[in-house]
Amino acid sequence: MSKKLKLALQIESAAAGIPPKSQLKLWAEAALRPNVKQAEVTVRVVDAEEGQTLNREYRGKDYATNVLTFTFDEDGDMPQIPGLPLMGDLVLCAPVVEREASEQGKSLDSHYCHLLVHGLLHLQGYDHIEDDEAEAMEALESQIVMSLGYDDPYRLDQKNA
Repeated sequence: MSKKLKLALQIESAAAGIPPKSQLKLWAEAALRPNVKQAEVTVRVVDAEEGQTLNREYRGKDYATNVLTFTFDEDGDMPQIPGLPLMGDLVLCAPVVEREASEQGKSLDSHYCHLLVHGLLHLQGYDHIEDDEAEAMEALESQIVMSLGYDDPYRLDQKNA
């Protein structure tokens, strides 16, 4: 069975440069690991106020962050239930993404790509709390992002395509 992704896009930001749904779906499909046969993901692009509110309410951090990942299970363990698709929401904060891309000398598209991949890996259970987990997750992110035609997101000494 091939991977099937249902992707919903909600744009709650007036920011310029938000990638179209077709582009986001391409990136998301590339981030799905082989064990994921079906996924249902909502990507919501927000302004700083909503990003800050969500980060404060769900992570206890009172600032807007670049990407938040929400799974549909209560405890965050992301169980794989046979027959059910991988489900969750990603929230991208457009002003933060734009600011970071500029600060890091990356194109806006390449940074959106990286953050979407990063969020989808979180949705699939990857994390970067421990050093070994961070190394594995970053290596996988780099591999996926580069397979999509962008530079390694963790190399800050180069401009991204």
